[in-house]
Amino acid sequence: MELIKRYKVLAAILAVVVAVGVGCWVYQLIFGLTVTGMNNGTSWGLYITNFMFFVGLSAGGLIVASSASVFHITKFKAVALPAIILSTVCICAAGMFVLIDLGGIQRVWRILTGPNPTSPLLWDVCVITCYLIINVLYLVFMTRGNQHAVSIVSRFALPCAILVHSVTAWIFGLEAAKEGWYTAIMAPIFVASAMDSGLALLLVVLGVLKKAGIYDTSRELMAMLAGLLCTCVAVDAFFIFCEVLTMAYPGAAGAETLALLTTGPTAPFFWFEIICGLVIPFCILVFAKNRQSAVLINVACVLIVVGVFCKRVWLLFTAFIVPNVMGAPGIISGSSEAAHATGTASFAVLSSYAPTPIEILVAAGVISLVILAFMVLASKLIVERREK
Repeated sequence: MELIKRYKVLAAILAVVVAVGVGCWVYQLIFGLTVTGMNNGTSWGLYITNFMFFVGLSAGGLIVASSASVFHITKFKAVALPAIILSTVCICAAGMFVLIDLGGIQRVWRILTGPNPTSPLLWDVCVITCYLIINVLYLVFMTRGNQHAVSIVSRFALPCAILVHSVTAWIFGLEAAKEGWYTAIMAPIFVASAMDSGLALLLVVLGVLKKAGIYDTSRELMAMLAGLLCTCVAVDAFFIFCEVLTMAYPGAAGAETLALLTTGPTAPFFWFEIICGLVIPFCILVFAKNRQSAVLINVACVLIVVGVFCKRVWLLFTAFIVPNVMGAPGIISGSSEAAHATGTASFAVLSSYAPTPIEILVAAGVISLVILAFMVLASKLIVERREK
C-alpha cells in the first residue's frame, strides 16, 4: 500500500469523510429523501449530477485504454493499467450515486422482477453492469499479463464505453417534456465531454503517480495525450456551438431556454464551462510548447474537469427552472414544509433547488471512497506488476 503509506494524512482524512458520508446516508435512509433539497419540481439533484459526471470520467479512461489494442496505438499501452483502474472506480461511484438517489434502495431488486424494456433507465442499468464487468475482466487479464484476452476484451470495451454515456444521454434526450434535453446531439455531446473529462483526469492522475514514484510516464507520451485532449476539447466546443446556434437562430423554439441558460440561475455554470472549461484549456494545449510543461497541462486538465462538472449542472438544472405544469394551484412542491401545509400553501409554480448539508456530505463520502479505492488498487496492482 505504497500510496496509502506515502499519503497517510490524506488517507486518514478521506476515511473520516467516508465514515461521515455513510452516517449521513443512513440518516437519509431513515428519514427519506425529504432530508435533501429535491422536490417534485426538481426531482434530480446533486446525486444525479455526480452520476453523469462520473460516468463520463469512467468512459474517457476506458476509451483511451481500449484504443491501445483496438487501433494498435502502442504508446497508449503504457497508461492502460492506471486508465482501467481509474475507469473502474469511477463507474462504481456512478453506480453508487444512482442507488443513493433511489432512496428506497431495498427495493432495487424489483428491477429484476419487473423490468420495463422501453425505459432508458433500465437500458442504463444494463449497460453500466456490463461496463463494470468489462472493466473487472480487463483488470484481471491485464494484471495476469494475458495480452490475447486483453485484446479480445478491448474490442467490447470501446463500444461499451461509448454506449454507456450515450444511454445516459438518452435518459435525458428522450424526455420531450423537459426543455433543453430533447436534442438530437445529446449523446455526441455527452461522449465528447466524457473524452474531455476522462482524459483530463487521467493526465492529472498520471502526474500524481509520477510524483509519488509509483508510475513513470514519459514527457513525450504526456504531450501526446495532451494533444489528443486538445482535439477532444475542440470537438466538444463544436457540439456546444451547434446546440447554441440551433436554439439562438431566429424563430427557433429554444430561444427561451437559451435565455435561461445564458442569463438565468444556471448562467454562471454555463459561462464557466465555455470560458474556463473550453476556451482557456484549448488556448493552452493548442501550442506544442505548452504541452511540454507539466504545470500548464495540469492547469488545463483541472479546468476541463471542473468545466465538465459545470456542464452537468447547467444541463440538468436549466430544464427544471420552469416546471412543465403551470397555473393555479400549480404542482405539489414535495418539500418538507409542504408536508405540514394546508390548502394552496403546499403548491408551487416555480422550481428551486439547493443541495442540503446531508447531500453534500454523502457525495463527499462517495468521492472520498473512490479516491481511497484508487489509491489501494494503484498501490497493489501497479506496484506488484512493476516488481514482477
